[in-house]
Amino acid sequence: MFTHDWPGELLGIGTILASFVCAWLMMDYHDFTLSPLKLDQEQTFYEVKKGATIHSLATDFENKGWIKNRNYLKVFTRLNELGSIKAGEYAISRDMTAIEALKLFVKGQVILHQLTFIEGWTFKQMLQAIEKHDKIKQTLAGLSGDEIMTKLGKPGLHPEGQFLPDTYKFGNGITDLELLVNAHDALEKTLDDAWNNRAENLPLNTPYEALTLASIVEKETGVGHERPLIAGVFTTRLRKNMKLQTDPTVIYGMGDRYKGNIKRKHLREDTPYNTYVHKGLTPTPISMPGSAAINAVMHPKEEGYIYFVAKADGSGSHYFSKTLKEHNNAVRKYQLKQ
Repeated sequence: MFTHDWPGELLGIGTILASFVCAWLMMDYHDFTLSPLKLDQEQTFYEVKKGATIHSLATDFENKGWIKNRNYLKVFTRLNELGSIKAGEYAISRDMTAIEALKLFVKGQVILHQLTFIEGWTFKQMLQAIEKHDKIKQTLAGLSGDEIMTKLGKPGLHPEGQFLPDTYKFGNGITDLELLVNAHDALEKTLDDAWNNRAENLPLNTPYEALTLASIVEKETGVGHERPLIAGVFTTRLRKNMKLQTDPTVIYGMGDRYKGNIKRKHLREDTPYNTYVHKGLTPTPISMPGSAAINAVMHPKEEGYIYFVAKADGSGSHYFSKTLKEHNNAVRKYQLKQ
């Protein structure tokens, strides 16, 4: 007669079943780590919000139907030291696994947007470009230039020319103030480096004076090789105590009244920026000078020229003269067509 050890048999069966379940879970987990995300399209953009955790991320992925089991993602993070995820906007694709997406978020490889500040822009034009960019968070709307500079930690500093023209890349949600800080820091570094390596005996006493002159040079020509020559004309005039007599300063002094044409009465108008009326530099820069204009001012080509006139041939280049007679002839030839 045989007797059955039911508890022992049940335990054995339970152990076998548990082994099968564990094996299946391990296979399913392994399959999860290799399976691509179930996206509706080839690529989508996903925003990791500030304060998000890996657990909240796993739940969101499951709710969207991108993964079948959020717990597997949690298990993976417990088994692997990944660090925290970083807020921002990311591009994820259909061939990417949840693990790969997670690593992307941990590395902080966000989508980079960009905005280019153009050489010769005014502070007003730069702000308008920032306001139009839909990936930049606006925090400075309605503030004056003085108030903005105070927020930058530069109270009392005129904003014109204080930001370096360049292409700036940034993640979604950067604030306008953060972008301005980056551009101002870049300007300060560029200006300091150029000032510390300037030519000797320049008729400029401070980096700010050099920046001011560079802003005028920037507005006078877009032809790269001419910048040192134009800078040389202005430094020669400063040495001779001559008025700079440059149209862009008149235009800047006119402000919104400028409608595309300068008349003789504008050249005689007494604004602080009119270099036909006042000797020396303008009170502040008149534009955003690029690094090339800044370096041209630090290393001007002084070859005896004290006049120049645009050739008006579409090239943007100028004719340089050493005497007033030569200059007047050039004006008749290139401007008056006589």
